[in-house]
Amino acid sequence: MINPDKQVVYWKEGAQEDWEAANELMENGRIRQALFFVHLSMEKLIKAHVSRNTRDLPPRTHNLVRLADLTGIPFTKDQLEILAEINSFSLEGRYPESFSPPPTISEAKAYFAKAQEVFTWLMNQL
Repeated sequence: MINPDKQVVYWKEGAQEDWEAANELMENGRIRQALFFVHLSMEKLIKAHVSRNTRDLPPRTHNLVRLADLTGIPFTKDQLEILAEINSFSLEGRYPESFSPPPTISEAKAYFAKAQEVFTWLMNQL
């Protein structure tokens, strides 16, 4: 039997750990990898909310917008747009044939800052 409370803790702790890795990668100029970990941390944090809301395991998907819809949380249009933008970093990190030129450091920092706002907001919801 699934223990939803343990699932929430599992996903939340994983999200925090991956967020720290994303920060370290960004500081070291590893933009593509940092943004992949930004996506991964957001995915895990949203899955914590899905587990809390549904009292079940979250679906096996990497689509942040789809997962956000399952949380029961009223995301703003801007937040959903940020999640949609971040989705592309998962694909680029997983599937080499989808590589596009990496964002510039200033673009990456802008994505990171937007993601930080949503990440913090979601953490405060748990």
